[in-house]
Amino acid sequence: MAIRKQHRVSITRRDFLTATAAAVCPSVVVASDSSHFRDIPSSGERIPALGMGTWITFDVRDQRARETRLAVLREFFNRGGRLVDSSPMYGRSPDVVGYCLERLDNDSDLFSASKVWVNGADKGVYQVERSAERWGLPRFDLVQVHNMVDWRSHLPVLKAMQAEGNLRYVGITTSHGRRHSALADALRREQFDFVQFTYNIADRQAEQRLLPLAQDRGTAVIINRPFRTGALFSRVRGKSLPGWAAEINCDNWAQVFLKFVIAHPAVTVAIPATSQARHMRENMGALTGQLPDESLRRRMAADFERI
Repeated sequence: MAIRKQHRVSITRRDFLTATAAAVCPSVVVASDSSHFRDIPSSGERIPALGMGTWITFDVRDQRARETRLAVLREFFNRGGRLVDSSPMYGRSPDVVGYCLERLDNDSDLFSASKVWVNGADKGVYQVERSAERWGLPRFDLVQVHNMVDWRSHLPVLKAMQAEGNLRYVGITTSHGRRHSALADALRREQFDFVQFTYNIADRQAEQRLLPLAQDRGTAVIINRPFRTGALFSRVRGKSLPGWAAEINCDNWAQVFLKFVIAHPAVTVAIPATSQARHMRENMGALTGQLPDESLRRRMAADFERI
């Protein structure tokens, strides 16, 4: 089950200082350092609260598009990003990630998150190994069972790989707000390092069950579709930012949507996807400045519903 070693050197990581939250006014909180970090409960390792997804956006073929994605990933690392998430079901995305990583010199803090998406434990091991080759890595930091496919077969194998040092964390995912009940049952039954599901200012069902459950179980939470695949921007097109946006240092709607998500106490990291470096700059702006408290988050959700 060992992942074959690649030509790429093993990933190193800088140590992060612990951020201490401090209240600065009744409606906002702010981290004591310049960026927002979260603990991974199973290890205590700290990672930035914003990562990067690659669904659709990195599934490209031509050279010009690959160079554009290279600029996106460079911007992500330059602005403090670490966790990059992909999957073998994302077409050419893993290959494009590998292409970009090979050409970057600022990716030493990469936190690599891939998935297994196949029936059968043996096929799963091969898929993980093949995905690592496509990324150009000796191993992944995190492997997640994608959309819960045959998770009962994959989980013991992934945990064995973890014990052997061929993988650091094990997770499970769902998306599009589907299968919340089944995912909650899996979280109660087994211990995962990470869980990934959909949550955003419009889709808040996870507040009722999954977010509190993950917090109780000590499971790190990755949030996918924080922009609802771009639909949130269509909703606010032509709308000015509300007055409270300035209180939490938001210059654009992307930062509003992301700060709403990462301010939830159960959320570890959100993974917006983009194909443009300028949008990456906007997204990563949510990693600094003040965050809304629960009272302001409720107001944000209510104001959004009235748009």
